[in-house]
Amino acid sequence: MKLVIQRTNKASVTVDNTIVGQIEDGLVVLVGITENDTTEDVQAMVHKLIHLRIFEDEAGKLNKSLMDISGSILSISQFTLYADVRKGRRPSFVKAAHPDKATALYEQFNQQLSDEGVHVETGEFGAMMDVALVNQGPVTIILETKDGKIKMI
Repeated sequence: MKLVIQRTNKASVTVDNTIVGQIEDGLVVLVGITENDTTEDVQAMVHKLIHLRIFEDEAGKLNKSLMDISGSILSISQFTLYADVRKGRRPSFVKAAHPDKATALYEQFNQQLSDEGVHVETGEFGAMMDVALVNQGPVTIILETKDGKIKMI
């Protein structure tokens, strides 16, 4: 499982000219899922994500987490995070999970965030989406799991 996390003070996702999700202070999270991902990967990501200290404290240091600031998440499914561009010029997406599996794990990810008390807005799985955000900082972090554990990228 791979997440691209961007700190924001304003973000939205639009499908067919209609805003389907929007947040203010929090994180935009692009979520990529592979065939090898499991519930353990989802749990590891949720725990790491909500406790990651990437918000500034009163001294301007990155010491506060999403939970500390009562922030929201705009969660966007994005199979293209697993694009393989080593051969040719057209990306291959064979490492991305089949939509049935990806949908189930993506929904589980969002539900676990909600269960932790995080307000979650989403895009529409499989739809063409326009995502707009102000990347505050800018702060962008990439997380990936393997076998239910956060790994170095």
